[in-house]
Amino acid sequence: MLIKRKSIEKEESSRPAAAAAAKPARKPKYAPVTLSEFDGVRYLHFGTEWVQGAMRIRKPNWPELEYAQQMMSWMLWLDQPRHIAQLGLGTGALTKFCYATFPQAQVTAVELNPSVIHICESMFKLPPNDARLQVREQDALLFVNDKANAGTLDALQVDLYDATARGPVLDTAEFYQACNACLSEDGVMTVNLFGDHPSYARNLKAIRFAFAQVICLPQVHDGNVVAIAFRRARDIDPAALAARAAQIVADTKLPAKSWVKGILTA
Repeated sequence: MLIKRKSIEKEESSRPAAAAAAKPARKPKYAPVTLSEFDGVRYLHFGTEWVQGAMRIRKPNWPELEYAQQMMSWMLWLDQPRHIAQLGLGTGALTKFCYATFPQAQVTAVELNPSVIHICESMFKLPPNDARLQVREQDALLFVNDKANAGTLDALQVDLYDATARGPVLDTAEFYQACNACLSEDGVMTVNLFGDHPSYARNLKAIRFAFAQVICLPQVHDGNVVAIAFRRARDIDPAALAARAAQIVADTKLPAKSWVKGILTA
């Protein structure tokens, strides 16, 4: 969720047919999943102008949007993650990048809308599940509250927006406490927030309640702010961060030096 671009596709993605049996008491209703393309970049929408993710067609594993690149800022502290999770699949940009960049890591993505998973597989080159990659059709709240996930994640990336793009759909202190519980001792969470919306202050307060330390990178694009949350407080060592950023740039071409600049001026 980042910028506005009018969709050129208005048809809703296919969904499984309803079962003949009695309908469940409460069935999720999803906005139509639509696409647009401009200048070699394919965009995902939920039936509105709001962009929910993007992929440069010639570089399918590259996180095209600046805020998505900032969501990888946990790399300044973690160079060999064992398990990375993404809440909210979008176009699969972060999931694909992590899967390609960290061949030793388990990568898990959690997405509630089956149509988003389908469109990622068919239009955004999301690879199939295998021994290292697991894309789950699941509520993110259920995932973080699952005791089996406690202490298992080194990096957690949270990007949970619906079609209205008015703020994260999960934003309580209890939710962020559950996110914290999923992290290993040195674990780091990054969250995509909307800096110029009332939801920003509410989310930031909840994250600060749940985590030992929180740093916000400078706002980008149409108001996106990435918050970096640490399970345990870290020393901010400019020299060490600069050295690590230089290594990230050399290895991945991500703009890590700008992250350090933003952290030191926060």
